[in-house]
Amino acid sequence: MADDISADILIVGTGVAGAIAGAKLAAKGLSVAFLETGKRIDRYESVERFWSAKIKVPESAYPNDPEASHPLSHRIEEFYQQQGPELFKSTYIKVVGGTTWHWLGTTLRNLPSDFKLKTLYGHGVDWPIGYDDLEPFYLAAENEIGVAGNSAEDLGSPRSGDYPMPEIPMTYLDKHFLAALNGTRYEVKGTPQGRNSVYRQERPECCGNNSCIPICPIQAKYDATVHVALAEQAGAKVYEQTTATKLNVGADGMITSVDFRRADGSKGTASGKVVIVAAHALETPRLLLNSAQDNAPNGVANSSDQVGRNLMDHPTRLSWAEAAEPVWPYRGPLSTAGIENLRDGDFRKQRGAFRIEIGNDGHSWPTGAPASTAAELAAKGLRGEELNAAIKDATSRQIRLASLVEQSPDAENRVTLDPDKRDANGVPLPRIHFDFDDYTRSGLEAAQAAHDEIFKALGATNIKHSPDIQGAGHIIGTVRMGEDARSAVVDSDLRSFDHPNLFLLGSGTFPTSATANPTLTIAALSLRSVDAIAASVR
Repeated sequence: MADDISADILIVGTGVAGAIAGAKLAAKGLSVAFLETGKRIDRYESVERFWSAKIKVPESAYPNDPEASHPLSHRIEEFYQQQGPELFKSTYIKVVGGTTWHWLGTTLRNLPSDFKLKTLYGHGVDWPIGYDDLEPFYLAAENEIGVAGNSAEDLGSPRSGDYPMPEIPMTYLDKHFLAALNGTRYEVKGTPQGRNSVYRQERPECCGNNSCIPICPIQAKYDATVHVALAEQAGAKVYEQTTATKLNVGADGMITSVDFRRADGSKGTASGKVVIVAAHALETPRLLLNSAQDNAPNGVANSSDQVGRNLMDHPTRLSWAEAAEPVWPYRGPLSTAGIENLRDGDFRKQRGAFRIEIGNDGHSWPTGAPASTAAELAAKGLRGEELNAAIKDATSRQIRLASLVEQSPDAENRVTLDPDKRDANGVPLPRIHFDFDDYTRSGLEAAQAAHDEIFKALGATNIKHSPDIQGAGHIIGTVRMGEDARSAVVDSDLRSFDHPNLFLLGSGTFPTSATANPTLTIAALSLRSVDAIAASVR
């Protein structure tokens, strides 16, 4: 095996950001090489691993090898070296195709106002681009991912074209919410999603397995292996189980090469005319900070001291209850509808906005149902037909809401390198300082009040709210984009202010969190940066 890798474009990471950009760049005739810490995985084996896992969390379908270690939801303080005062709870995996393997599939656009939070509401910061700059790339991203949606539905983000596929229908449960909330301030709308509603691009339509997290058994749901395959068909090379450990900076400020370590312990150097780091919003700053050297004493791309700062999620208020009549959850994707009309308003001067996700997954997230439902009823002494009837009744009425709340950018919420602990590749583990400000906490309080109102409208009983603030699985910030090299890491093309041949892709570049699940915006920004990247090679 050669110790050196070289290409026009070197991409660290094969998730949605790197894979989409890599596929487009390879299609332009440029040579592309991917470095990926994780391995290629087999879908069937991953489904089997999930079914047989005793603890079923989003990561349980996937390997967690020492050479490609990642955080685990149920042991969140092992990989993340948490400094408090709050725990950072969102995770990612390291495999070819990245964390899109276990994403939910929600593909909402940001709202136009999300790009101008400071101007409109005096809070946070503005993005260096506006909604109109990104809209054509949103449309392109929807076509690349394959989004099913209702093109006539107004979700607050104006469209210049239709979704490529008709919407996934609302479930019986969604329609129950729709009817109960008719005439209230809560508008139930179908959710656009990155899964096939019809056979498309040699992938089947969704058949409602209800296991989107952690894995779609049939690949009706998009994952980034789609674009990894397109990149490879265009000539790109994927070097799996190959971890980038350091970026090397030349005297002229250009990235000259990338040191890597393979899972077998061998090492080498990769070089490209352009280097793209698309390694998720925790691994990207981890690599940049671990690359401190004479030409970049504070870490690569970090003259602004912003690398690792402004870590955000969508802190989530999780609530559940029992409907007055059967609504039959556990059918269809995990969520097919939501309440999107609470994402903007003058209240954003005082508190964070939120969107409400309506769950089709009963009480599985908060309690581990349906297994926990059966255990609870059996503990009451029920057996046989009586137990069977009670399980059916209880399960048929389970409802769940999750509100994803806008989190403020805060320079003290940050990722740094642990001074003592390292992974098998010799890279320091991420140390995290994390908290929620009053703006975000007020948003969480408003979300809980909204859940109570909604459950009341449904005549629900046994209403419960998780005492803990949940993670949404959305890792945002840490290498923010901006107009000024003194306060941001990359410009609006996602090019490093410090190193002209370095681009950083992914949700780490978001200046604010907004309320939309981030994947579609990640994809749109990656597509928008392709021409600037290609021009840098030439």
